[in-house]
Amino acid sequence: MNLQLLLLTLCQGMFLTNNVAFIAINGLVGLSLAPSPWMATLPVTGYVAGGALCAGLVARHQRAWGRRRAFQAGLVMAMFTTGLCAYAAVNHHFWLLVAATMLAGYYNANAGLYRFAATELVAPAFKERAISWVLAGGIIGAVAGPNLASATRDALPVAFAGAYAALVFVALMALVVISFVRFPPLPKPTLAQPGRPLREIARQPVFIVAVIGCALGYGVMNLLMAATPIAMSQCAHPFKSTALVLEWHVLGMFVPSFFTGSLIKRFGCLPVMGVGVVLNAVCIAVALSGVELMQFIIALLALGVGWNFLFIGGTTLFTQAYRPEEKTTAQAAMDTVIFSTMTLTSFSSGALVTTSGWTWLNLGSIVPVLLTGAALLWLALRPRVAQNRAST
Repeated sequence: MNLQLLLLTLCQGMFLTNNVAFIAINGLVGLSLAPSPWMATLPVTGYVAGGALCAGLVARHQRAWGRRRAFQAGLVMAMFTTGLCAYAAVNHHFWLLVAATMLAGYYNANAGLYRFAATELVAPAFKERAISWVLAGGIIGAVAGPNLASATRDALPVAFAGAYAALVFVALMALVVISFVRFPPLPKPTLAQPGRPLREIARQPVFIVAVIGCALGYGVMNLLMAATPIAMSQCAHPFKSTALVLEWHVLGMFVPSFFTGSLIKRFGCLPVMGVGVVLNAVCIAVALSGVELMQFIIALLALGVGWNFLFIGGTTLFTQAYRPEEKTTAQAAMDTVIFSTMTLTSFSSGALVTTSGWTWLNLGSIVPVLLTGAALLWLALRPRVAQNRAST
């Protein structure tokens, strides 16, 4: 791994530190401030909804300012919004907290492009590994996020306000690190190469399947992961067991990143994504087999690894869908779909598991898993030329 890629990986780790800490505390702070209990997860939903709303704006800023300045702007926004969250928590302003998390969606959408920027720091032959290694930075967040939230929980008089304040300094550190990364200039549309309209880019089979793989893979993962603590509580498992299950899940999400790129390089995107679909099916089958601790651990571990294969494979496949001058437009379109899917699943997960139960939630997850598998099979059966970049 070259130095530039290592620095970007560190930024990804600090981005995931922010995200995991948000997952750990936003719902709890929301519950303490919300006018009604069903509103407790609105700060969680606001973060991903903000990402969906800001994806297009981020793309315009990336084109206008370049990668580094746009990423720096995202980190400045992260510092401002996490500070605003701390203020809202201290002063008991629920709707200000929701607004702050929505504004933080700009950082979410911005840093979500680290995985694409990684391919620009290496030779084309190493793009699969670059995406994989940068996403491996999530391991930092998996460890640092919960521990940071726990260690700073009572640093201020109001619970978790100190955790928000600590995230300001995490973003500041990332801002310093990203300032040392030298990204090549982004190709821009010209009269000679104006780039195709988004609707034309989006009609390509490779675009459709890559977006389906990433969005539905993320959707299934988010739906089941968010519901797991509630389901385990309903089954009388102690919180210590829930924390263990989530730890194995997050490790499953990011540890495979050390070799996923090599697997894609050797076997191709579609086979690796196909294994991801199979692992999602394994997750559902194990979850439906019972509600003992080991079944939750195995199911959520399989879910995490399945997400990893689908997301890294789908991201790598997606790089075939656009020409250089089209990348910011295409990447923003993909992330808008992903964030929109996450918004829907984060909002509905708690409601579904509390009204329909863990079993029916898993049965319902079979539908997007089958759709993803069908999409992969459809692309695999098309002529080989359909998988080549449209610019040839």
